[in-house]
Amino acid sequence: MTALAEITAATRSFLATASRLGDAGVRAPSLLPGWTRGHVLTHVARNADGGTRLLTWARTGVESYEYPSLEARAAEIEAGAGRPARTLLDDVRQSADRFAEAFALMPDDAWRRTVQWTTGARHPAARAADARLTEVLIHHVDLDAGFTPDDWPADFVSRELAAVTGSFARRDDAPDLRLHATDTGEEHGTGDRLVTGPAPSLLAWLLGRSSGTALTGTEGITIPFLF
Repeated sequence: MTALAEITAATRSFLATASRLGDAGVRAPSLLPGWTRGHVLTHVARNADGGTRLLTWARTGVESYEYPSLEARAAEIEAGAGRPARTLLDDVRQSADRFAEAFALMPDDAWRRTVQWTTGARHPAARAADARLTEVLIHHVDLDAGFTPDDWPADFVSRELAAVTGSFARRDDAPDLRLHATDTGEEHGTGDRLVTGPAPSLLAWLLGRSSGTALTGTEGITIPFLF
């Protein structure tokens, strides 16, 4: 399970980038189609609140769903995206603090309790910690403000490569891949299609954050959108 220290470090870095944007900067496009940076910042804040509710459910046993619905989540993001930069930054910081407080309150056995995400998927609450780190690091790149996949922590890249290739292996719409990271030597997947390149570039491509120009073997491969 992801440690709180990892999430805290990633959040501080995200906030440092966001603090340099200003009002004009948060209105600018992000790397996500149709979203400004204000959308990304609002999404990261609401994700922290959703994670906090899941952890509270696991700790107390009282159902506290991540979001009322996917539609409600989208509406909240749209409603918050146009706020001033200072308000957006405060929202990200305060929601992250609430998540950290909920994390710190979790007894050991609560991490194994099953809770339900908005999609209907059910997982042990420990997945909420892993998901939070993933959200912060990936959406930091989406801000398109200087933080790139090469800045992702190596441990995160390795774990996420394994997780994504495992997810692809269980999907009918995903290619059957074997990945070889030329910088670390690690391999993931057992498929017939071999794709090689630096580990961060492999992960960015799998997550739809790169066209794969730094990789070899990607020709003709279509990657399904994950998040």
